[in-house]
Amino acid sequence: MNLLLCGVLVHLLFLASIFDIYFNSPVLHGIKEFQPSFAPAAKRLVLFVADGLRANTFFSRKEFSPYLRSIIEERGSWGVSHTRVPTESRPGHVAMIAGLYEDPSAVTKGWKENPVEFDSVFNRSSHTWAWGSADILPMFAKGEAAGRVTTFTYPKSMQRFSGDGSNEKLDTWVFNRVKRFFFSASTKTDEKIGKKGVVLFLHLLGIDTAGHATKPHSYEYLSNIRLVDRGIQEIERAVEGYFDNDGKTVYVFTADHGMTDWGSHGAGLPDETETPLVLWGAGIKGPESPMKSQESPQQWDLSSYVRKDVNQADVAALMAALLAIPTPTNNVGILPTEYIGKDPDWIYLAAVSNMEQILLQLERAKDLVHDKVFSVFLVPYPHLEYLEKLHHRLTQNGSAKDLPEVKIVCDLALIGIEYYQNYFGASLKLAITAAHIFWMIFLITRLISKPRIDPRNSLVFDFVVIAVLVSSFVL
Repeated sequence: MNLLLCGVLVHLLFLASIFDIYFNSPVLHGIKEFQPSFAPAAKRLVLFVADGLRANTFFSRKEFSPYLRSIIEERGSWGVSHTRVPTESRPGHVAMIAGLYEDPSAVTKGWKENPVEFDSVFNRSSHTWAWGSADILPMFAKGEAAGRVTTFTYPKSMQRFSGDGSNEKLDTWVFNRVKRFFFSASTKTDEKIGKKGVVLFLHLLGIDTAGHATKPHSYEYLSNIRLVDRGIQEIERAVEGYFDNDGKTVYVFTADHGMTDWGSHGAGLPDETETPLVLWGAGIKGPESPMKSQESPQQWDLSSYVRKDVNQADVAALMAALLAIPTPTNNVGILPTEYIGKDPDWIYLAAVSNMEQILLQLERAKDLVHDKVFSVFLVPYPHLEYLEKLHHRLTQNGSAKDLPEVKIVCDLALIGIEYYQNYFGASLKLAITAAHIFWMIFLITRLISKPRIDPRNSLVFDFVVIAVLVSSFVL
């Protein structure tokens, strides 16, 4: 009986070790924010997210998005935003708005929500208004963001995968509510929306719903792209009219993930991980002719315009820079400076601000490890000293010509953050492996030995075994 109890406890320990090693949250709390020292390129930002829109379909079927295509060709910048697995709506939105990739600890919530509170561009804005699905918007209005984010969601009963055209009603609802918001804004709303650092977020779920129901090559999917294209044109007209065409609004159009030919997403196929990215308005570069031929597919017909690819988390860093608000504290995105149409000194300051926030994150990750390890046993990140010297030079004597070195600092700092987040991983794996071996040896010894041991001594021995196993895991 004692051996049975011992076995249950040991296997519970082994089970717990899996979560401690592989499902730790990358979200670090206690990170200081870095306040930008440059003026905003835009006073407000409008973010359009076409849920489930893959880059290949959007760029190759230009007849369904004539307005956005005209923006690419006449007054904006474009590229492909590369997402990470899992290509789902929740982690995709968190990546582009918070600069944070999937939190493995979300397994404890059935992958339905982030279990750990995180910072975001919305939380750093002066105020954010958001319209769309109740599956997405509420997770950005929790905690500190609760009083800073106002959400408008349609009933869940509207989200149907019937393929009967109900998908378009979702996006129509969003566009109509946004237009109504501007046409009937109250004095209190006028005061809030007139401030710097305002964000308007439109979550457009129709394309994803159509793709699941009728597949991405269907008329319904393509028709919904046309609806979104027209809706964006109408929203831009409403926004510009409300603000008297003051030229202080920047627009961002992208998607959280793509979709396979058979109407699914979640894995890492190019159709799932490649999403469109189009920016225009205040602070954004206009069209540029490429110095060399682009690697874009021929059917996209965009070889005459520079393609600027980014990682999905980079979008959060870009939005924060354009509004000159603090970068989200757990952001791992690097500012894509090629999108910005400001003077070199402004771009340099924005890049340094992004760098400073990543370094603050590294500092916090380092402190958390150093507090748990005796200095004599500590193995610090190898590039710390080099980073300190380079950081000092860039902040004291740096200029626009040093942009490549700023990126080097960001890259090395991100590697350092990962180093400290996984610092105990190898030791824990070794300890658990040793515990497995020790447990097997113990069982074999008990099976082949004769029962000459006093039951009281046996009980003591069993608990000694458990203590050794627990110590190997904890220490």
